[in-house]
Amino acid sequence: MPAMSIEPPPVALPMNTDFSSEQKRYLEGFFAGIAAGGVSFGDLAPVPAAAPVGPALDDLTKEERIKRELHPFDAIEQLVMDARWNSKPEPESVFRYKWNGLFWLNPVKDGYMCRLRIPGGIVKSYQLRELAAIARELTTGYIQITTRNNFQIRLIEPKNCPEVLRRIQGCGLHSKGAGADNIRNITMNPCAGYDPHELIDVRPLVNELATLIIASKEFYDLPRKFNIAYDGGGLISAVEDTNDIGASAVKIGENTEGIEPGVYFRIALGGVTGHQTFASDWGVIVKPEQLNDVMVALLRVFIQFGDRTNRKKARFKYVIEDKGLDGVLVEVEKLLKFKLTHLAPTAPCQAKREFSQQGHSHVGMFSQKQEGLVYIGASVPVGQMTAKQLDRIADLADSYGSGEIRLTVWQNFIIPNIKSAYAATVAKSLKRLGFPSEQSNLKSGFVACTGNRYCKFAASDTKGHAIAMMEYLDKRVKLDKPVNIHFTGCAHSCAQHFMGDIGLLGAKVKSESGEGYHITVGGGFGENRKIGRQIFSGVAFESLGSTLEAMLKGYLDKRSADESFHAFCNRHTVGELQVVFDAAA
Repeated sequence: MPAMSIEPPPVALPMNTDFSSEQKRYLEGFFAGIAAGGVSFGDLAPVPAAAPVGPALDDLTKEERIKRELHPFDAIEQLVMDARWNSKPEPESVFRYKWNGLFWLNPVKDGYMCRLRIPGGIVKSYQLRELAAIARELTTGYIQITTRNNFQIRLIEPKNCPEVLRRIQGCGLHSKGAGADNIRNITMNPCAGYDPHELIDVRPLVNELATLIIASKEFYDLPRKFNIAYDGGGLISAVEDTNDIGASAVKIGENTEGIEPGVYFRIALGGVTGHQTFASDWGVIVKPEQLNDVMVALLRVFIQFGDRTNRKKARFKYVIEDKGLDGVLVEVEKLLKFKLTHLAPTAPCQAKREFSQQGHSHVGMFSQKQEGLVYIGASVPVGQMTAKQLDRIADLADSYGSGEIRLTVWQNFIIPNIKSAYAATVAKSLKRLGFPSEQSNLKSGFVACTGNRYCKFAASDTKGHAIAMMEYLDKRVKLDKPVNIHFTGCAHSCAQHFMGDIGLLGAKVKSESGEGYHITVGGGFGENRKIGRQIFSGVAFESLGSTLEAMLKGYLDKRSADESFHAFCNRHTVGELQVVFDAAA
């Protein structure tokens, strides 16, 4: 039967208007039919739109008007009808369906991507098996780890969307609010609760905030997307300063400031690496038991003051630019029952972590705080796995661990709670699967966004090119220090290319493939945070291997003793680096 467009029934009425008897009978019959077929949408219950505030309707962006016309969660009925006829979504539905984590891939592909929400990146083995089954039975058979401790499943036909959502819910996961103007997956240190170096286990805080966000209708109508990260210290960073709000644990000892010694969180605000901006220290510290109250207040300030008339200015960083950090503080304290404790960004306190000598500390074998147990981090080439691999990882977690898997912001995964006696066995099994746990100063640092195979914004095949470069460089360059190489397909910078030692931004170029990259160097995060500087423009993919090889060899030849690539690049001007790299070509 040919695809057809179906207009939604007249159910999108103002909240203060009762349905007619005819409408009630229609809806009762419709949803009774769905229930009789075994389909439930408990996670997708309609959420009423909040009463309009702020600018007049005509002044709002197109996206804001779409939300006001029909709350995106109320579009689930249209989603079911699209599935019935296997129909492509209407333009407004493309936007609304993102509230259920569904992203229409056209014009690249006729199908959806489903993004999950996995707070803190904690997945159970039975959930991993069900996701593998979904990928195998209803999609391409692949699943991808994202840079937010999360999973994405790609190329879902419209007819299969309700079933995918139902099965995701059925195993205790969901995709609610995973896209568009919502709070994205909350990230954290992937070894929270296990890392002997951490200052505080942030899992309870992440779970509490995630539960509140998922259940509260007010957090499904933000001016635009919002990122939050909690870092409790320890070996593996949460890269919190790239988020709209980043909370970093610090320890304060005896002091003359009148502050009670203990563990607190510094708050940083306004990070958007796609806009080449790291979060700025707010100048306050927060007790752990107060942290989520502060987070909620900050979210409400964004909801109240975020720009709904200009999509390009609808991020939290622009609220901060308008009001200043002090102005945000005033608005937040209006919403709190306590005063915030001020602490200058330069004030002395114990750092959240002592950085490991191993730069890619998300990969390898490490002792836990629990005696006799280790966690093993495995490297996943550009974050992509098959359903068969997922099943096997779940088997290893059950047989040798506690049935738990942790996802990292580096597109890798960790299996915790392995008895030391079995660690070598697990590492050997992971390597056979294609996920080595040995540190590689080169391969462990590759990160890549989806690329133009599935994303309409990407100018290049980032994942395919990253894998090709990984193999090319590994045969030609031997590094004794870790280097991060980030491939991103467009200016949205999902792979955060500006914070890579080497960052590659996809570009259209005149070459056989028509694909290439602008290259930046010297980016970093945490104590080494730095926005990378562009050094080469429009390098065709056909020349990329030799260019990267020359850059790495030039660094090895001209560096000072024991100098990292990050330090080397930031010790030289762009012109000086170009001379060094050109000479090594």
